[in-house]
Amino acid sequence: MKYPVNEVFETIQGEGTFTGVPAIFVRLQGCPVGCSWCDTKQTWELLESNRVAPEDVIQVDGAIGRWAELTASELVAAFNAKGFNAKHVVITGGEPCLYDLTEMTDYLHSQGYQTQIETSGTFEVQCAADTWVTVSPKVNMKGGYQVLKQALTRANEIKHPVATEKHITELDELLAGIELTDKTVCLQPISQKSRATELAMATCIARNWRLSIQTHKYLDID
Repeated sequence: MKYPVNEVFETIQGEGTFTGVPAIFVRLQGCPVGCSWCDTKQTWELLESNRVAPEDVIQVDGAIGRWAELTASELVAAFNAKGFNAKHVVITGGEPCLYDLTEMTDYLHSQGYQTQIETSGTFEVQCAADTWVTVSPKVNMKGGYQVLKQALTRANEIKHPVATEKHITELDELLAGIELTDKTVCLQPISQKSRATELAMATCIARNWRLSIQTHKYLDID
């Protein structure tokens, strides 16, 4: 299976459970969810006019929305060609769960990598059983998609963006009936605003949840 890849780069994971872990990010093209604060809007549309050669999306700036089709084996070959050392692969977007990621994650595991998916939870999660799934629920966004129970149930980590009390209430409504004993729940302040950070910290302390700070933005790295 070929996947539409916007960019591939090696960095440090800046969010959630794997904060600080060296990681290879595979950013897929395409997302209809329409988050107003999205910082990768160039990934929303899969335009034929922006298709490029595979080598043009490896360790280059994906900000203009270019994309190329690569198989899982071609991705691993690109990792090796670039001398990437990280063994943690983060599949993100866009919305990566627009695509069946079973073949990609199975192949990456067979080659000695561990995998993580970052998804909005608005599409069915299809991946290897050992893949770490991070659902960052996107509620009432412009695209009109609902967060799926299947995605929340499959999630290993639920990482919710927070700015106001309304976002806490939305999360509570989403999690009603979801078994949380085997999941990590993180609150992530939107845009590092002090009010959002204070709210997230207070809620995490009250509920014994985890605070997720976008450390890559403080470090000024991708």
